[in-house]
Amino acid sequence: MHSQWIEQVLGNIEKVIVGKREVAELSITALLAGGHVLLEDVPGVGKTMLVRALATSIGAQFKRIQFTPDLLPSDVSGVSIYNPQTMQFEFRPGPLIGNIVLADEINRTSPKTQAALLEGMEEASITVDGTTIQLPKPFFVMATQNPIEYEGTYPLPEAQLDRFIFKLKMGYPSKQQEMDILKRAEQQTPIEQIGPIVTIEELLELQQKVQEVVVDNTVVSYIVDCAEATRHHESVSLGVSPRGSLALMKACQAYAFIKGRSFVLPDDVQFLAPYAFSHRLILKPEAKYKGMDPSELIRQVLSRLEVPVQRPTSV
Repeated sequence: MHSQWIEQVLGNIEKVIVGKREVAELSITALLAGGHVLLEDVPGVGKTMLVRALATSIGAQFKRIQFTPDLLPSDVSGVSIYNPQTMQFEFRPGPLIGNIVLADEINRTSPKTQAALLEGMEEASITVDGTTIQLPKPFFVMATQNPIEYEGTYPLPEAQLDRFIFKLKMGYPSKQQEMDILKRAEQQTPIEQIGPIVTIEELLELQQKVQEVVVDNTVVSYIVDCAEATRHHESVSLGVSPRGSLALMKACQAYAFIKGRSFVLPDDVQFLAPYAFSHRLILKPEAKYKGMDPSELIRQVLSRLEVPVQRPTSV
């Protein structure tokens, strides 16, 4: 039943975003794993449409935050305003209080405002005037940042990057794909053609089922070995933390689930590790100077490790 739901949601997204099935699959994987996604790419490749299509497909409340240098934490989380009629302060919720939140150009705002988003991502709650407010479930943040726009930006601290389960790139479409995009938009906006596939309640139930996917001890050991290898790599000054290992394991459970399996394979680890680990590394200056790619480094680390032999019948 869940595989049919996944295909329908992917079909919805593909009506809006052409040729980005892998990115759509990984976004659904992150959503089911209870994580958040950082999309790093140039403007105009469909990042916002991807998030909107995903929100529409699950009938979720979609909120968008356009981050700017003058944005305040209260602009994100909300603010208490005095009502002279009731003589009480009333809380006006900010755009962070939603099911699926698009944090657009997250690195253009100050670290203080980034911290307001960080609390929500990590704790699934926000603090306003000393009061803790729980965020709705599910709560899923897809943040974007532009890699070429360095002026007037604030680099995301390692602590905040560590909160994202995946870092993804959309990439430019091929010529044929771009022609398809133009033809689809010739008469009407594709986002208007899609509707909800699943309810929020059904999604929460699926998130619970993801946690039941079995991760064999050999696969757990494989994940830990990969994380540990990054900590001792000659080109890395700061390797993957235990939070990163946990994020990869949860992502593997969700990915196995959407592929219709009740257990995780080492192949899942190999496929997802570059997306889950690359943004958690800090390369040494000489490695950066040589133009080393963190994703390629993760693949290099995996190639040095012995792949565990797992028998699905044992799980």
